[in-house]
Amino acid sequence: MCNSGQSPGCCSPLRADGGSVASQAAQQSPHAGADRSNGNSDLAATDGLDFAQIPAGSFRMGTTDSRFPADAEGPVREVAVDAFEVSRHPITIAQFDEFVSATGYVTDAERFGWSFVFHHFVSDATKSSVRQAVKGSEWWWQVHGTTWRCPDGPDSSVDGRSTHPVTHVSWRDAVAYCKWAAVRLPTESEWEYAARGGLDQARYAWGDSLEPDGEHMCNIWQGNFPDDNTLADGFHGTSPVGSYAPNGFGLYDVAGNVWEWCADWWSTSFHRNDRRATRVNATGPRRGDAKVIRGGSYLCHESYCNRYRVGARTASTPDSSTGNMGFRVVRA
Repeated sequence: MCNSGQSPGCCSPLRADGGSVASQAAQQSPHAGADRSNGNSDLAATDGLDFAQIPAGSFRMGTTDSRFPADAEGPVREVAVDAFEVSRHPITIAQFDEFVSATGYVTDAERFGWSFVFHHFVSDATKSSVRQAVKGSEWWWQVHGTTWRCPDGPDSSVDGRSTHPVTHVSWRDAVAYCKWAAVRLPTESEWEYAARGGLDQARYAWGDSLEPDGEHMCNIWQGNFPDDNTLADGFHGTSPVGSYAPNGFGLYDVAGNVWEWCADWWSTSFHRNDRRATRVNATGPRRGDAKVIRGGSYLCHESYCNRYRVGARTASTPDSSTGNMGFRVVRA
């Protein structure tokens, strides 16, 4: 069994094999990806990104939901955020391919030689070579040869998925993309402010009903997790970005589809301290062991992980990658 690394969430296993080197590299630059300036890039590619303008303002961040006390979603607090622009949808496979083609970048999954794949998506041929699953989350398999180009194992491809969000990218990979594209990852407060779309303390990005008038609003699991997915929303794994209605700020896929990396180090206590650093353009603590991820994924289900709620949060280590983790970007 792979050790899940005591992840604060059950949806995103942590890399436990050889991860210390990558994590130490990230520690050397604790605010990498969180710098509120864009920096410079000789290969900037933002012309191909579609941004929504988010006005400066204050909002009530966090929730009073107590289902996952270890996630420390509260307290509900007033947070001010400067104006910024955010990509309307997660970075797609086509957009990440443009970056790799231009730079020759090698992802962490490629360096380590494997990544985590949900068991449903592994071919019969590849199953015979799988030797490890995540302890306590046995639906996650360690599959060698899995990369963003081969998201379901070495015999898979991204053919026909160019508009799906890229997956099997670590936080470090996302930051590398940002450096190339002259953008950055959103802070956790920016992410939640944008994801709420102007709604105050709504449970979801579109309101308080999961399926208003019977309409599916996001790509999550239907059925009995982790064995049976009814595919009532039309998708088993990732869905093309923009498959569901946008929120009030014109953003797609802020719930479900893929988890999204944020710039902030994970903490369950930093934001509880009522001071300027946690209430005005907060960037989280200066160091940590894991990075915040937000939004939930196609594997989230009410029975075990309803973190597609807009105020929900969890984390993963900077070198970890899975088949349900991606990112979106901002510029200010």
